[in-house]
Order: sequence, then structure tokens, then C-alpha cells
Amino acid sequence: MLGAVFHLARGAHVGFVLAREGGLALIDADQLPPHLRFALRLGRALERRGIAADPGASPLERALTRLGPSYVKFGQFLATRPDIVGMAAARDLERLQDRVPPFPQGVAMRVVEQEFGKPVSALFSAFSEPVAAASIAQVHKATVLDADGTQRTLAVKVMRPGVRERFAKDIQAMRFMARVVQALLPDAERLRPREVVEILARSVTMEMDFRLEAAAMSELAQNTAGDADFRTPRPEWALTARDVLTSEWIDGIRLNDRAGIVAAGHDPKALGRTVIQSFLRQAIRDGFFHADMHPGNLFVDRDGILVAVDFGIMGRLGHAERRFLAEILLGFITRDYRRVAQVHFEAGYVPRHHSVDDFAQAIRAIGEPIHQRRADEISMAKVLTLLFDVTALFDMSTRTELVMLQKTMVVVEGVARSLDPQLDMWTGAEPVVRSWITRHLGPIGRLEGGARAALTLSEVVSDIPDIAQRIRRIMIRLDEEGSRDVKALERIAHLEQRRAVWSTLALWAIAVGALVLAFR
Repeated sequence: MLGAVFHLARGAHVGFVLAREGGLALIDADQLPPHLRFALRLGRALERRGIAADPGASPLERALTRLGPSYVKFGQFLATRPDIVGMAAARDLERLQDRVPPFPQGVAMRVVEQEFGKPVSALFSAFSEPVAAASIAQVHKATVLDADGTQRTLAVKVMRPGVRERFAKDIQAMRFMARVVQALLPDAERLRPREVVEILARSVTMEMDFRLEAAAMSELAQNTAGDADFRTPRPEWALTARDVLTSEWIDGIRLNDRAGIVAAGHDPKALGRTVIQSFLRQAIRDGFFHADMHPGNLFVDRDGILVAVDFGIMGRLGHAERRFLAEILLGFITRDYRRVAQVHFEAGYVPRHHSVDDFAQAIRAIGEPIHQRRADEISMAKVLTLLFDVTALFDMSTRTELVMLQKTMVVVEGVARSLDPQLDMWTGAEPVVRSWITRHLGPIGRLEGGARAALTLSEVVSDIPDIAQRIRRIMIRLDEEGSRDVKALERIAHLEQRRAVWSTLALWAIAVGALVLAFR
């Protein structure tokens, strides 16, 4: 009971801050029932005078910054989910930045010493004051002396003390508020408020374990090891723990410093093309992409190589989603709208009761206008946004991974075009898309598909003895117990055995069919 009172008070405080900063102005009153319209009017009456004319931060940006780091993180998360908050709110939330003062160097050193059980002087030959600070952690510049006498510069990311406890309390309050919203506004179920809070909780929990971020950094580095124009820092595993992440220090120019890039002799146009191609390689080729590629996380080093940092937010795509993305992009490039439509149906994203031809017609309405304009005037991210809007008319369910991909593409495209305003996104994307399709849908891909089918077939065959043994054990146990319902249960077991056999035969047929298709 006391916890409910606390969460209610916290929820009232959140509502008050949102109202004062004008955040309630984004709510469409026409979509609310009468009793909540009245509550919205009362809330709007609390707005600070002249707030609408304030040319500074957006209402949501002001409100969430006032509420603290947990809500800033919540806003940044919602910025990747325009399917939940709408594009207007998502654009406002994109501007959210962690404006948190650093904590003292001495406190950071104590965190490092607690994690490794050694004084900082035994771990590093130098350890600087904080050079960057955010809501969860801050970064220090440090140096180490290797056994061969080589001195290396490292970046040491240190968890902010007490941040886990504060996030845990705020998450509990958010869970309570999500339940209240769902109770007061049943129509809000389509926005899945409780699910959104749980996704945020999982995301932040993972982000607060720096060993997982180091693993993401390492995986991305492994995936892109053969890319001559992109790299990631190397994690220092011996100096990484739950609350401390140590990695290679990056000396470079941030991508939002175009003048500095030109002054250093780098080609901003080539760099813009690298940004979009690197992202698409990660998404389509590897299925694992950096989902926070804003200019503050991207550098160009002295060799002109693009370097990404901060791997707290990553996205994954399965093989089916990667094929989906590659084929729809190629379909728009080649104006094959029927193929774009068929891909949606083959992936199971659009229900079968809809017509492929009707869907292709709707996609043509998106695709044809872009072929009437110069390539540098076309936004690939906008095309995907329009595509998702159209698919909503055909009952396509929301795909979280595709929404994150689309939102990241908006940011990536903005970064690329800031370097080269005339960048032809489609020409830049085509080599990556065609390469993946040739590799995975051509002869080599079919051979690999056949190999996967054969492996599945062998696994099914190897499972048959185990299924038979499980059925036998059930029969023996029933016989030993002398149950009066043994015969009935025997019939059930017999039916299960027949079902297992028929399931096995069906899987055999599917696997053989896959082999046949693979070699056609």
C-alpha cells in the first residue's frame, strides 16, 4: 500500500512537470474519452505562460530533462519507437541529450579500485579528470605501460555510483503509471504501455553491464574486420568489468565538424557514402548494427577511416528480416513494386487475405514519385517510413526490429547528408544490397540453403530414438503405478507416438522439399 502511494505521488509529479513544460500539448484530445479530455484541459491550464513561444528546447525535452536521468533515458528509448509515440514526438525526443554534470575523479577511481581490487596507480600510469559525462556513466582518459615499454592511451568508462538504485525506483514508478494508463484508457492497449516499460527495463539493465557493451563492441569489430573504411575500438578485457569498460582511445574528428574534416584533408563526400554503406553492411550483411549512430558517436581518424564508439544500443536482424530489407530496397531501386509486395507476403508480415496486386499498387504510389526527382532529393528513410504507413493499412503488425532499423536509418541518412548534401543514397546503397542478394539468393546461397536443410533433416532423424525412449519410459512408469486409467493413458501415449512419427515424416518431407528447391 505504501509503495502504491509513493508511485502515485511520483506519477503525479511526472504529470505536473509534463504539464508545466507544455508536454501535454502533444496529446490529441479528440482521441480521448470525455473524462480524460476534461483532465487534459486541467493539465493544460498548468502550462507556464509563454511556453508555446519558447524557441529553445521542445516541451518533451524540457520535461524529461527536469525529471532526471531515468526519464531522459526513457525519452531516448521512445525516440527509436515512432510506432508508439508518433513521428512528431519521436523527432522531439531525438534532441534529448544527457546533460549531467560529471562526478568527481576520486569517486570514479574508487569504483575502478572496487571492481579490480587494485589501486588505480597499479592499473594505469595516468588517469585523467572526466572528459565526457552522461546519465549512466562518464569517460576518463588513461594510459597503460605494456611489458615491452609501449605506452598506450585508453578510454575508461565508469558507471555513475547509485545509478542502478535510482533507475530501479523510477522503473517501478513507470510500471505503476503504465498500469494506471491502461486502466483509465483501455484504447491505449495498442500502444502497449506496460510492454514498453518492460522493454526499457531490459534495455537499461543490459546497458548497465559494461561487459555486455564490450561484447557488442567485440562482435561488431569481428564482423567488420574486413572493411577497409570502418572500424571499432578494441576492448581491453583485462580492464573491463560490470561497472568499468576500458577500450582503445580514439583520436579523431567528430562527423558533425565538417570544417575540421575538410581542414584535415579528408573527403566529406566519400565519408558520407561510407557512413551509409557501413550501416547497411552491418544491417544486411551481418544482421547486427550500431543503433545509435548520431554524429557524437562517429569519428574519422587520421587515416580517413570511420570509427564508431558507444555500443550501449545495438540492433539485430534475422536472416528473414535481412532478406526483406534487401529485397524491398532493390525493388524500389529497380521499380519492381510487385516483388516488393510479394516479399511482404512471403515474410508473413501482411495477412494472406489481402491482394498482392492491391498492395503492389499502394507501394507504386510511394515508389513512382521518387523516380520523378533527382536522387539527392530522395530520402531512403522517408521511403521506408511511408512504406510502414502503407503497410498499416494492410494490417501489417509492428515489427520492433524493423522500426529500430528505420529509425537508425533516419539518423544515418542525416549524418551522411550533412557531409554531402547531394548524396545519392540509392546509388550508395545498391552495391551493398546487390552483393547480399547475389551472395544469398544466388547459386552459393542455394547450396548453403540445401546444406542447412540437410542438417535439419539429420537432426530430425537423430531425435527419433530419443522420442521412442521417452514414450517407453512413460509406459513403464504407468505400468508400475498400476493406474486404473492405464489403458486410457496408453491410448494417449500411442496417439502421441503416432503424432511424433507423422511429425517426423512431415519434417522429412519439408527438408527434402527444401533440398529440391535449393538445387533447382
